[in-house]
Amino acid sequence: MELWNFYLSGILYGICERAKNSVCHRPLDVHTGLFKEWEELTEDETWYLELGKMNVRHILLKLPDYEAGISEVTKEKAARFTTPSGEIYERKSEDSFVQRNIKFPVDLITEEGTVVAFVTPFRDQCAVLVKEGFEDRTILNEWKTINETPLFTVKPPVTEMVAMRDNIRLATDIYLPEGAGRVPTVLVRTPYGKTIGTAAYYRFVQRGYAVVIQDVRGREDSEGEWLPMYYEVEDGDDTLNWIAGQPWSDGGVSMTGGSYLGYVQWAAAASGNPHLKAMLSNVCAGSPFVDVPRRGGCFNSGMLAWAFLVSGQHANPELMARDDWDDVLNIRPLEELAPKALGYDIPFLKKWFQHMDYDELWQRGNWKERTKSHRVPALIMSGWFDDNGMGTTEALDLYHDYHEKKVILGPWMHSGNASYDIHGFSLGNNALRYDMDLICLSWLEHYLRGVENGINRTPAVEYYTMGTNQWKTAENWPVPGTQELSLYLDGNHENAGTENKGRLSPDAPSASSLDSYVYDPKNPAVHLVDMSENELEVPGDYTAEEQRPDILCYSTDLLSQDLTITGDAWAELYISSDCVDTDLVVRITDVDREGRSMKLADGVLSVRYRNQFQFPEFMEPGTIYPVRIQTTKLSHTFLKGHRLRVTITSSASNFIFPNRNTKDGFNSVEMQVAHNCIHRGGDHASRVVLMQE
Repeated sequence: MELWNFYLSGILYGICERAKNSVCHRPLDVHTGLFKEWEELTEDETWYLELGKMNVRHILLKLPDYEAGISEVTKEKAARFTTPSGEIYERKSEDSFVQRNIKFPVDLITEEGTVVAFVTPFRDQCAVLVKEGFEDRTILNEWKTINETPLFTVKPPVTEMVAMRDNIRLATDIYLPEGAGRVPTVLVRTPYGKTIGTAAYYRFVQRGYAVVIQDVRGREDSEGEWLPMYYEVEDGDDTLNWIAGQPWSDGGVSMTGGSYLGYVQWAAAASGNPHLKAMLSNVCAGSPFVDVPRRGGCFNSGMLAWAFLVSGQHANPELMARDDWDDVLNIRPLEELAPKALGYDIPFLKKWFQHMDYDELWQRGNWKERTKSHRVPALIMSGWFDDNGMGTTEALDLYHDYHEKKVILGPWMHSGNASYDIHGFSLGNNALRYDMDLICLSWLEHYLRGVENGINRTPAVEYYTMGTNQWKTAENWPVPGTQELSLYLDGNHENAGTENKGRLSPDAPSASSLDSYVYDPKNPAVHLVDMSENELEVPGDYTAEEQRPDILCYSTDLLSQDLTITGDAWAELYISSDCVDTDLVVRITDVDREGRSMKLADGVLSVRYRNQFQFPEFMEPGTIYPVRIQTTKLSHTFLKGHRLRVTITSSASNFIFPNRNTKDGFNSVEMQVAHNCIHRGGDHASRVVLMQE
């Protein structure tokens, strides 16, 4: 018999006993603070999976397989082993292994060839399953000081219908620590259901915080219209005021959550409400025309899976998984898309389609523009492949001169701190963090309770450079000391870019030239994602796609030394077309020694919005127009012998609805073939601007 203890964010939630063919356990009853009686841990038990993304029963029963694999790699002096069930492990250090090619990996910590702990990081949390007595071998060692304070029990939730300024009532659950008196609050505002995943928030209540979870307007049990982004500044403000007026509240509030739950934090902060004392911004949606749903004025078709998820009163994840997305995305006019694909309309989606330009509907949801001088101490977390990465870019721009921030940028997707491998792109064995929840709690303790724990004296920015696969620190973002690197589009002859022979040169070509391509909306270039996965900014191998005649390719010479790029990037292009409008899609890729071209960053823009989003400016045939496109952030070392590549095209199917090259743009029934030219050299020296470390 072996005793194993399950921890989440430093808190013991279960005690397990492993036998040869079975596992028994005593889960924690958070309402009493006591562990339940021993019972068999069956396949149907989801307590640990819901808490920490960890299948404890499977892990413990497979323990001999892990230890057999460790023995084999030790004997063979190998780096990897594969278990009989297909799990792949790679050695990280003398006494640890990481699990590759899976979301929410179960990493191993070993002692003389035996496994003493399993660790699963995910977004801003970390689960640890540890053999009793080996806690200090894990991240739990860093929780010691915090864990000296006794935990509270969790009172059963109470539901209140909280009235907003227009008398619409929002369903709000309150979780309180038993006997704690007036306490600070952690607020969660969600469109996905306030009862979903509540166990993840027990950790705050047990540490002495009230937790308030609210269905946003029009969702689940709340009243009103569901119109994403539109009401969140005012509703966030009203909710904060309500919390501050409650007898259990000490008046201080932090918000937490990611994606839309990140968006509502910045929206509430934009109100200037004085009760919001801190934010835990873990991937945050940005303003509508910079991030979603209208990135660069294009319409983000990739977010349709999300729109389907929240199409009804109650969130339904099953609606995201389809095998006919190609057909769905081709439905026009777009107002008919939902009725044909789902059998019913989605009112907010229909309204979005009716508002082509950046009008009041969209402006009201722009938290960056609506933020005045007020700032809230913010822990900002995101990744290079985050779907809402442009939202984080806006947050970093807004907070550039504000010192009470901490930024952590990893090699992660929208799902965050969750995988060592992304769509064939292998990251280093230290790509994931075990300390994100510790940092989050330290942030709350400092800014809501005034605890001098030093979190405000840690580096303002921590970021991960891919290629060399290392974590770095900086005093701010953009990273001080980085310098602009301009790479100009070039080629030995006209249309070199079309033939995949375009060059990137540090010097602007003196002679004028151009590269032309034909963009047919019936045959758009493809953005390499799985729509049902609901991850849109993933890296991918674009080598085959770059052979298309409608994709212009420009590459550096083979690098004679490593080149590290860290920061935002821009493409400054000169375009002419025979159509009134078209889109531009820019990608930055790393071409390795085998010729594989992996996407690192991208940017999109509808050319009609090249100067501003509020009013379209259509092109005239034969006229050359300057266009500036900002890409997603990156920190990457292009290794010696690799090439840096920039590609330009006019479509990205699965990511944006193809522009039909008419005044009706992406929602046009009529289609026109566009003959587009990218000009280079002379007075029209198109270039990409990068930040070099």
